Amino acid sequence: MVNVSLFGRGAAAALLLALAPVSASPALAAAPVEASLKKLKPGRFVWQPELAASGPTEIVISLNKQMAYVYRGGELIGASTISSGKKGNESPVGRFEILEKKRTHRSNRYNDAPMPYMQRLNWYGVALHGGEIPGYPASHGCIRLPMKFAEKLFAATELGGFVYVADEALSPKEALKVARANADAPLPPHRSRRGSAQGVQ
Repeated sequence: MVNVSLFGRGAAAALLLALAPVSASPALAAAPVEASLKKLKPGRFVWQPELAASGPTEIVISLNKQMAYVYRGGELIGASTISSGKKGNESPVGRFEILEKKRTHRSNRYNDAPMPYMQRLNWYGVALHGGEIPGYPASHGCIRLPMKFAEKLFAATELGGFVYVADEALSPKEALKVARANADAPLPPHRSRRGSAQGVQ
């Protein structure tokens, strides 16, 4: 306990403030998310939604890095390893919006394959969903996510939500800037909620 008689009241107050625990601001707290990304192995992810309680959810995929970044209100709240489309079935790039969401879904095209926590990106059958993450592109064009991450992301998004897929090797700081620079890119009918759902996966 600080003895006020030995210090002036002002000095005692200053000392108490200096000894008080400091809570991290959201900007500082986000640092562990970025710091832990270098250590992520295939199938692993980081999820800290408490870093931003409100604001729109934005998803950016870096195919080169096989990573997904999730932002809320402009703050990085999560990141995950992914598995995108393999050679000959590459995942499409550019701006997307979430067209449809289903917790339980099976592919109409690929042997009734399960697509849990499906979030459709186009009417040609490309979606975000839970699946195997071997550490390299292995899907038929979808963006596979670790199952637990897919579940958490599903709960954090809404129909019409913004998704941007890039070929480049984007860091978390670069990713949102690049995505937002393309936020007004036109959406062709097969990427629009007003487009045709014919032949969906």
